[in-house]
Amino acid sequence: MMKAVETDLLVIGGGATGAGVAWDAASRGLQVVLADRGDLATGTTGRFHGLLHSGARYAVKDPRSARECAAENRILRAVAADCIEDTGGLFVSTPADDAAYADGFVAACQQAGVAATEVPVTEVLRAEPHLCPGITRAFAVPDATIDAWKTVWACARAAAAHGAAILPYQEVVRLMVEGDAVCGAVLRHARSGEEITVRARYVVNAAGAWAGRVARLAGCDVAVVAGKGVMVAMNHRLVNAVVNRCAMPGDGDILVPVRTVSVIGTTDARVEDPDRVQASADEVRAMLAAGESFIPGFTQHRALRVWAGVRPLFAATSPTSAETRDLSRGHTVIDHAAREGVGRFITIAGGKFTTFRLMAEETVDAVCADLGVRAECRTAAETLPDSEERHYYWIGARQAQAEARPVDDPLVCECELVSRQDLLVAAARRPGLDLDDLRRALRLGMGPCQGGFCMARATGLLHEAGHLDRAAANAALRDFVEERWRGIQALAWGDQLRQMRLDAWILLGVLDLEHLPE
Repeated sequence: MMKAVETDLLVIGGGATGAGVAWDAASRGLQVVLADRGDLATGTTGRFHGLLHSGARYAVKDPRSARECAAENRILRAVAADCIEDTGGLFVSTPADDAAYADGFVAACQQAGVAATEVPVTEVLRAEPHLCPGITRAFAVPDATIDAWKTVWACARAAAAHGAAILPYQEVVRLMVEGDAVCGAVLRHARSGEEITVRARYVVNAAGAWAGRVARLAGCDVAVVAGKGVMVAMNHRLVNAVVNRCAMPGDGDILVPVRTVSVIGTTDARVEDPDRVQASADEVRAMLAAGESFIPGFTQHRALRVWAGVRPLFAATSPTSAETRDLSRGHTVIDHAAREGVGRFITIAGGKFTTFRLMAEETVDAVCADLGVRAECRTAAETLPDSEERHYYWIGARQAQAEARPVDDPLVCECELVSRQDLLVAAARRPGLDLDDLRRALRLGMGPCQGGFCMARATGLLHEAGHLDRAAANAALRDFVEERWRGIQALAWGDQLRQMRLDAWILLGVLDLEHLPE
């Protein structure tokens, strides 16, 4: 018999926006169920470059987004400090850039409320020795980096502390419509196939690039354009601050220091299917070549991994052009009752990771107004779990923890300093995790070897501890290696090719991965 659940609010989509909606609504006293077809933050949220925007990047072209980013940057620094590394940011004028753009950039930042201060080039080059020595001007802005997975799960934990139910791997297969209103959904577990019915007083569609598909289940139309962005992780932290070229946003013009690596991004091209995006070798070469404009010798550094994400860009009507840079990064709350006569159903579309909390606030405001609930938003002041002391993340934190560990807690992943106890605690906290879920939780397998050394150890430990039987362990290891391979096969040259061959000898030659028993 199909299980049934009743709740005030069903949130569809477990990215930053959906998790933010769940946190906000639960903190206002609503009963909430959050569902996603995969693990949380596995769509757009988990596949971006990790930048906490100051707003400066959009100041010239999209002032509304710039103002929102500037305000939300300050709020997130207060409520999600543990998820943020306060790197600071720089906009630099390279010899390839129009020198006249800088003055307009500064004026636009001032109008949008973005702090932008000119810094002497000599001072910048001392702090960032890899930068092009020919830069002519530099401006400091309050950019930072933010851990998307940690942030989303912190929101989910905060929502759960207020009574919300968090349901990863639950795909919406049907929206239930009674009369002229949505009243819930049927969810199907991605692994077991078991279905549950969630009856809800209200449904929020926060499915990002997939929001149009969800809306169609209720007979509604939402024009969400999927804009593909390709990013490449370099094996070293080539800059300490986020570095942007001081020019109109383009491909390969930003370098983001994320923990021990640097991420260069990003392209922007429309794709028809957000489930079918892949970075080509040509896109990788173009991105690396673009890095030469502000990091001389960039192409000689080791490229570690490439991936593509999709931006959920909202358009009032479906554009015919493949160009997506001209679409606003702003967001829209769509009330389907007002637009199409389908009540108790809202779609939140567009936006950026930096503005997810604001997007959630506006969405829940609309839900509460419709339900007649009087409750103020608390998320601008309510600190997320682990950020109570308001200390930013420190890049040396894991090294300090590793040095303090007992000798009987060996490392499983040397690249990311993940210990045996770290692995087993994470697995016990969320039963049913697969290896890719553990990667997001612990950064397991995200270092230079891309799992070549650590994943066989991790799989064996999980099997030994009873979290995976033999068949599940072998399948999980194969699936993980195949997924990692997809992100490195376009980088098969130099040191990365040597690493790939070594991994192949270990996994295929020594462990015979292709012929492990089912």
